[in-house]
Amino acid sequence: MTDPRPLPTAPAAPALTAPLTAVDRASAEVRRGGLVVVTGDDGETACLVLAAEAVTPTALQAVRLLAGVEPAVAVTARRARLLDLAAEQTEVAVIASDHPLTAETLRALAEPGAGVVEHGLTAEPRALATPAGAAVQLMKVARLLPAAVIAPVPAVGEAEAAAWAAGHDLPRVAAADVVAYEETAARTLALVGDARVPLEGAENARILAFRPADGGTEHLAILIGEPDPGQPVLARLHSECFTGDLLGSLRCDCGDQLRGAIEAIGKAGAGVLLYLAQEGRGIGLVNKLRAYTLQDEGYDTVDANRQLGFDDDERIYAPAAEMLRRLGFGSVRLMTNNPLKVEQLARHGITVTERVPHVFPSNPHNLRYLQAKATRSGHLF
Repeated sequence: MTDPRPLPTAPAAPALTAPLTAVDRASAEVRRGGLVVVTGDDGETACLVLAAEAVTPTALQAVRLLAGVEPAVAVTARRARLLDLAAEQTEVAVIASDHPLTAETLRALAEPGAGVVEHGLTAEPRALATPAGAAVQLMKVARLLPAAVIAPVPAVGEAEAAAWAAGHDLPRVAAADVVAYEETAARTLALVGDARVPLEGAENARILAFRPADGGTEHLAILIGEPDPGQPVLARLHSECFTGDLLGSLRCDCGDQLRGAIEAIGKAGAGVLLYLAQEGRGIGLVNKLRAYTLQDEGYDTVDANRQLGFDDDERIYAPAAEMLRRLGFGSVRLMTNNPLKVEQLARHGITVTERVPHVFPSNPHNLRYLQAKATRSGHLF
């Protein structure tokens, strides 16, 4: 196989790298149960943020002492509606109480089945670009439940908020940078590895690894044969699935789709499979396992995600479009049963000339899952 088309390897501009690094640091901090400060776009608002799933009585008391007020919890509007606490069509809801909330109650607001939510709660709508909205989005970036304990910081203006955060040795991140994180990260993808890897069903294959500027998880491109960049390339976008791809789980069809795509592209002679770091439709492995537990209780795959506070599908396709462009491909014949992938690639500037069906037999363990994808998510089988 000849080398793929030249790929830019220059580092991303500091204007992009700095915001990504700030979000990455804040994400790491909330994952380990720490506190961060999120500032608003207008520089006039800021809040102290703690992951709701990590809240303990000790951590809650730390928030109270630092902020000097009783904290609230920000959740997705979808989650708030499931709790009968918000009827408005908004993006985020901030739930507060007329009396101090316990750590147990805060976790119950975030976790389905974590206990009975007490009375006396009220919910106020918030936009995604506000500190409260960005706090919820930060939890998604961190692959945690999309709920955050929040409290306004005793500061006004961006400079004061920055000084307050620095004085308490807390990471600070701008709400706008959190909201734009996924799209910004996609724009900074750089080729960091490229090797020939013969595969079963496609011996003439290379694996290319693309890493965002903040050092986040790599997306992979499996280039099979020598696709002609002047023609629509046979392509598959495959979101990673630890349980299906590696363990052979029968709860989904991911493993069959992965191996089947490699074999089909190999038989066709040329094409590309993009292996995207978006486990569980973008909610992460731990949240996917939580969704599985809810499915065992009777929810289908769509409603299980909604119970956790997520959208039906949290994946984004900017990384896929960027990788295709870096490889020299502007149009594809897309192997998928999901019309959303066709729409999203088009939105990101990649022409889909044909949707190639990619269907495999069901089994007793994934039949309900596949039926839900067809009837609830519009997949075509």
